[in-house]
Amino acid sequence: MKRSLVLAACLAALAAPVAAQAPAGSAPPAASDWRTPNPDDILVIDTNKGRIIVEMIPEVAPQFVARVRELARRHFYDGQTFFRVIEGFMDQTGDPENRGTGGSDLPDLPAEFTFRRGADMPFALAQDQSVAEVGFIKSLPVTTQSMMLAPLTKDQKISGWALYCPGVAGAARGQEEASANSQFFLMRDSYPKLEKRYTAWGRVISGQEVVTAIKTGEPVPEPQDRMERLRLLSDMPETDRPKIRVIDPSGKWFKTEMARAVAAAGGAPFSACDVKIPVEVK
Repeated sequence: MKRSLVLAACLAALAAPVAAQAPAGSAPPAASDWRTPNPDDILVIDTNKGRIIVEMIPEVAPQFVARVRELARRHFYDGQTFFRVIEGFMDQTGDPENRGTGGSDLPDLPAEFTFRRGADMPFALAQDQSVAEVGFIKSLPVTTQSMMLAPLTKDQKISGWALYCPGVAGAARGQEEASANSQFFLMRDSYPKLEKRYTAWGRVISGQEVVTAIKTGEPVPEPQDRMERLRLLSDMPETDRPKIRVIDPSGKWFKTEMARAVAAAGGAPFSACDVKIPVEVK
């Protein structure tokens, strides 16, 4: 069964400001309900189809996030194409050869399919399933073991993994688990079979409509859509930087809306992929 995610605000055009809208029947969020992402963790990807903004989550994949930061600062990704794009699945890019066989001159990275969650990790609980907890680390939907198990482990932490919902950014790899390098993909739809098999390292917080507008094909026929520029928000001139804020999943407003969403499901299976995460981009 497909699961869908609807961002409460999307980037409609490259330079257009975007305002988040509260769901019908709810009070608008207060200033304290928003968070401003770390600009070192925000990728601004300008494509020929429009702008995509990705929030990287170093808490779950520190090595791949560090790799993307390094390559972004080299301008490694500029001009690369989306060479493999599958409807209902994902958009793949990040290969200087634009065909899925290349990478950077840096060594391959170990798998980061799961992560260890400690009490200090910024986890916002969406649903307690007794043996597991579903929630968010910033904008990334995740599942972890129950925190009640933490005192029983050597490191006082529990295991968790990202959910491959629409917009989630994953690290492409070869047959070997430790073969991720520079290539990555952005999810067009949910695909749970990738969970615990591919490193998830971020999520699209604005521009999901651009992700789904990228030309499809396996491989994509010429001309392929491309990333014209990929930059860290922190490296952009102040006058060019979009102003971004995202609803904090640990805040009061989000928790209230989360309770509404679970109640509205009426006993149907819960999916974090169905939860709205408002974002504002100006």
